[in-house]
Amino acid sequence: MLDDFIPFDIERDGVRIHGRAGGQGEPLLLLHGHPQTHAIWHRIAPTLARHFTLVMVDLRGYGDSGRPPSDAEHRPYSKREMAQDAMAAMRHHGFDRFGVLAHDRGARVAHRLAMDHPAAVARMMLLDIAPTLAMYKRTDLAFASAYWHWFFLIQPSPLPEALIESDPVRYVRSTMGGRYAGLGPFAPEAMAEYERCISRPGSARGICEDYRASAGIDLVHDREDIAADRRLAQPLRVLWGAHGVVGRCFDVLALWRERAVQVSGAPLPCGHYIPEEAPEALAAEALRFFNDSKEDTP
Repeated sequence: MLDDFIPFDIERDGVRIHGRAGGQGEPLLLLHGHPQTHAIWHRIAPTLARHFTLVMVDLRGYGDSGRPPSDAEHRPYSKREMAQDAMAAMRHHGFDRFGVLAHDRGARVAHRLAMDHPAAVARMMLLDIAPTLAMYKRTDLAFASAYWHWFFLIQPSPLPEALIESDPVRYVRSTMGGRYAGLGPFAPEAMAEYERCISRPGSARGICEDYRASAGIDLVHDREDIAADRRLAQPLRVLWGAHGVVGRCFDVLALWRERAVQVSGAPLPCGHYIPEEAPEALAAEALRFFNDSKEDTP
């Protein structure tokens, strides 16, 4: 899987960041979501690599990246730290300005990356999320029932970690299989990779810390942006699953237009896991959107 792309490992502040890179053309950073790895891109990476140089990264706490110790404020797993990891990976490959395509948790990292490093991000496509703070503020029974893991994973250690570690494969299969399309869209090789990585020591802690940060320190950073009236200036394209929870529970475009200057978007005929459920539609969207980056100037 993704054997045509070259594996790489870098270290930032003592944390290993793993990924794969390859292709030709303008640089494009790809960031995955929970509870997955950079393997989510296996169905569209070959197509995109004919047009872009891809850098696919495992977020810290996931895949084969490091699982550093945390602290009381969960700062090591803040999206600000993860965004710094992504910047380090891109600079390792010689890129100071690039596009970003990101799903789920990776899209939250991408949001922070574009806010903290606006000169680095030329344009950005985010998959199946609304802004984190807005989603928490507008949570209702329907969303909390469907996204139960948001509220399970932020519980104090060690309870959620212990429950995941008791059967990590079951956790992955239950979480991913409980969505619109079930487990059908996932290639056996991809599922094997997700199951291998969730079973690595420290994975449950890393995942929980990611979510605890999102319910704490990340909201502090988001509120600081709002108080200072900072908005995303880059062209932003948001896509969501027509059969998913995010589009059903939130007005995705309206919420992003509160946080960004140039926003467009649309639903795709799938559920949450867009890169694996609707790869052809996503690839077409990405090629149209990121090819326009040739017109962008720093």
